[in-house]
Amino acid sequence: MQLRKFLPFLMLPLALSLNSCAGKTAEAETAGEAETVADATTKYPSDVLPFMDEWKILLGDGTNVKDLVGYAKEDFFYVQEEEGTDWVVYKTPNSGITSRTSSNTRTELGQKDHWVPETGGKLTGTLKVMHVSTNGDARVAASYSVVVGQIHSGEGHENEPLKIFYKKFPGHDKGSLFWNYEINTEGDNKERWDFSTAIWGYDMSVVGTAPDAYPEEPADGIALGEEFSYEVNVYEGIMYLTFNREGQEPKTFTKNLIASEYVNASDIPKQVLTMFASTGQDGTEQPGAYTGELNYFKQGAYNQTNGKSPESNMVWGTGAEVYGGDIAQQYANGSYTEVWFREATVGAATPPKGE
Repeated sequence: MQLRKFLPFLMLPLALSLNSCAGKTAEAETAGEAETVADATTKYPSDVLPFMDEWKILLGDGTNVKDLVGYAKEDFFYVQEEEGTDWVVYKTPNSGITSRTSSNTRTELGQKDHWVPETGGKLTGTLKVMHVSTNGDARVAASYSVVVGQIHSGEGHENEPLKIFYKKFPGHDKGSLFWNYEINTEGDNKERWDFSTAIWGYDMSVVGTAPDAYPEEPADGIALGEEFSYEVNVYEGIMYLTFNREGQEPKTFTKNLIASEYVNASDIPKQVLTMFASTGQDGTEQPGAYTGELNYFKQGAYNQTNGKSPESNMVWGTGAEVYGGDIAQQYANGSYTEVWFREATVGAATPPKGE
């Protein structure tokens, strides 16, 4: 009798506790964090790349997560073991939900800290591209490509002083690695353009002569699944780039981010005038380029193949099949990109060798 008398009062804290837990679960799911539930048998990307507390992420389905320690999401951001090595997988379809400033989907880290070129920072990555879209328009420069690392401006025009691309045409065994510099436009940002520099294989300007007619395979290209690494070191306003792959000499490049070499129309490279002729993008750059402008690193899989019509833009509108945005169908039919990283770091800039 005494137990029945007090049972309602004993049950009340339990009910409140269950309701509280249910509320927290709903909040976590709303924030895209339902996958963070601890599981001793699960490996998370933060277990492989312990710098995840420095980043947030946007996934190809629009999920935006700010706390990546102990976080993973099936089919987008997870760990894959291969022959005893753990890799962090970034996977995203040709069409999904993306950021306000882009038409392209991504499963990509965004650095929380911002910096100006004069202060700089360093980003490294050891990776391999496992898949790029197998459909698109060969005449369009961005088709069949993915950006695996970049510097993005966080103010002004929000342009990109660096994008590191991998691109492989269908039917080829080897693809190309190249990097692009986007000018920080003087005036109307509609006139902005990218200048592309080949690392191994072609630069971005090499395209097909018809939607399904491809150039010759690059003799010194990189195959899907072939490992390479990069280092981006922005020191006192100068960007120092280093690229390595097995059996090859390192490739190094420098670019001044605080003094433009494109301030006059006569400075625009022929490559740009040819590649952007159809879009009429032939602007000039601010003399100070990205001087004093907040920037941040990004890393992962920023898919450059989309379903936009090539007629709307022959540089960026790749005309790929996107199956109405159905992600499962895109994954099943090759309309996606997938990039694996086994090592990566982010931190302060360091003096380049020899200084």
